[in-house]
Amino acid sequence: MVRSTSSSAQRARRVLADRLRELAGDAGLTGKDLAARCGWHPSKVSRIATARTRPSEDDIRAWCRACGAEDQTGDLIASLRAVEGMWLSWRRLERAGLRRSQEERLPLYQRTRRFRSYAGWAIPGLLQTPRYTEDVLRTIQRQRLPTDDVAEAVAARVERQRVLSDGQRVFAFLIEEPVLRNTLSAAEVQREQLERLLTVMGSPRVSLGVVPVARDRAQLPVENFWIFDNAQVNVELVSGYLTLTQPSEVGAYSDTFGRLASMAVYGARARAVIEEARDALA
Repeated sequence: MVRSTSSSAQRARRVLADRLRELAGDAGLTGKDLAARCGWHPSKVSRIATARTRPSEDDIRAWCRACGAEDQTGDLIASLRAVEGMWLSWRRLERAGLRRSQEERLPLYQRTRRFRSYAGWAIPGLLQTPRYTEDVLRTIQRQRLPTDDVAEAVAARVERQRVLSDGQRVFAFLIEEPVLRNTLSAAEVQREQLERLLTVMGSPRVSLGVVPVARDRAQLPVENFWIFDNAQVNVELVSGYLTLTQPSEVGAYSDTFGRLASMAVYGARARAVIEEARDALA
């Protein structure tokens, strides 16, 4: 549905480039003047000023120093970090281990009051049992990380699940039917996980829908995503983790969630689909 070069990230890069270009204009500097003061080739100035090249923090410091605007350095570096945070490769996100990547998302979950989650390949993290989480994170660790902190990461994810017990929050989960049958874990663990779903369905603050396998669909499956209130969307792609905050992009995912929700089954029908998947594990 989206690429790493999302319109949110592109727009933020352009805003940063515009601010840098304005600093040079306010200082009365041409691109060649700025390049000379920074010790760069003029083409580098052009690439940064037109958002074709993302500046480094040192580049921003040099630019502000050349423009006599060192008081702007902190704000511009903060803007750069915000742009970089929109798109994180898994390698970068998990560079300090799986535990840290789990913990860093906790504040977002704590401040969110309305959660919407679509899952096309695994049970959503908030609904996972510890053993299911361990198997999922173990698979990720073997594929992407030399460091083994899976046990600590499982504990961090379990801690994050505390938001489910807060009566001030509401949750809507959509799960593709094949997810119920994807054996990421041993049969015993998968069965335990499906029993967990049946239990969670009893909460008045949780809506759990199963999108059944069907030949004619109004909406094809898409990548896993979460919508936090109406403020932010996080998307799990093969290559990394995308954060979207532009209202138009958040709205696009809200619309997609709505179409998928209209195709899902709930209540007794959803329970029957889950029980059938559970019984098939025997």
